[in-house]
Amino acid sequence: MAIKLTKTVVDRFKPGPKDEFHWDAEVKGFGARVTPKGKVTFVVQGRVEGSGKEARITIGAYGVFTVDQARDVAREHLRSMRMGNDPRDTKRQSESMQVTLASVMEAYVSRPGKLKETSKWAIRRHVTTTFEAWQDKPVVSITEDMCKTRYREILTKGLRGNREGGSPGQANQAFSVLGALLNYAGRQHKRADGSPLIAHNPVGILRDDKVRLKPRTARILDNKVGAAWHALTEWRVTAHNRDTMSSIDLVRFLMLTGLRISEASSLKWSQVHLEDGYFHLPNPKNSNPVSMPLSTQAVELLKARPTVDDNPFVFPSWGKLGHIKDPRDLMKKLSEVAGSPITPHALRRTYTNVALRSCRIEKFRVDMLTNHITRDVTAEHYFDTTNLQWLQPEAQKISDWLDLEAAKAAGANVVALPQRA
Repeated sequence: MAIKLTKTVVDRFKPGPKDEFHWDAEVKGFGARVTPKGKVTFVVQGRVEGSGKEARITIGAYGVFTVDQARDVAREHLRSMRMGNDPRDTKRQSESMQVTLASVMEAYVSRPGKLKETSKWAIRRHVTTTFEAWQDKPVVSITEDMCKTRYREILTKGLRGNREGGSPGQANQAFSVLGALLNYAGRQHKRADGSPLIAHNPVGILRDDKVRLKPRTARILDNKVGAAWHALTEWRVTAHNRDTMSSIDLVRFLMLTGLRISEASSLKWSQVHLEDGYFHLPNPKNSNPVSMPLSTQAVELLKARPTVDDNPFVFPSWGKLGHIKDPRDLMKKLSEVAGSPITPHALRRTYTNVALRSCRIEKFRVDMLTNHITRDVTAEHYFDTTNLQWLQPEAQKISDWLDLEAAKAAGANVVALPQRA
């Protein structure tokens, strides 16, 4: 039974065992909902003209709205429904139009199992630093002109405007991140008519402005590899503390395996199976868990590694991570031997070049040894790419070549024996 809702009437409402609705006699479709806890909320209910859809919309709580204020809002919603508009769609669009870059970023990085922690960190870093001035703005407010201006700032002056020569790599990476976030926002949030919130990604305007960066090619040249390997062996003998020894062994392990620095530095003893000659990577960069073969040199290196109580890592450190993260000082020394600046990733390129050029190993096998996603159809669909112990002979060939070159660098009179079939 409908009754005109007034303050006096609403104040007399008593809660029941479940939600109860009291409808207004003055405006059909306007009412009050009373919860079992006694909370009163105003609602409006009606049919959207031309759609046949029944819509019930919450106006707000009693106390926030007076009865008369809520009735006026109900009239506006009912008038909109008679014109064929669903107020729920309007509300969703209004909410979508206020979605901020920071909230899109959090939703994007929080998707279960989609991104590695390093990727999440990089995305958050760009939103909170590169796009700090935009992070609390609605994503629909980001324009093409804003993108062009910010891109050119980073390109010429760096992230903070104080770097001579700019940061073209960071500019490209930052706007790749922004483009992905805006595409995600467009898919997840819709306008009232069902169209994407962002129809045209403003980052697209940079297509003609983006600087094409040359791929990095730094590596230890073939004629310096032996000297580098020999130097590491000599330094290992005279290592004066645990962290120095860990750093040297880590770099030697990189040269023997071609691993990424993050994969090698965080390697745990629980992943290593010396008796069976392999180690396991449960969560590598390409998200493809894999067991990797160990050469006899790598096995001996690991056997010689001291273990530390209560530290699970193969290359432990006194630092807060518990393992060596970046053997920067050692890489400077190694760069002097190599004759050019060398980074841990340059050792990965060195491994690849040794495998392909000096050891003549087939490319798809090298791809798997370096845990790249292979584009070889046969290898991808018919070979076992999760347990690579069958590639131990190839890993051994690379390690033997390093030893041979190191012996030459040390002045030994070495003659390579012919490879067995």
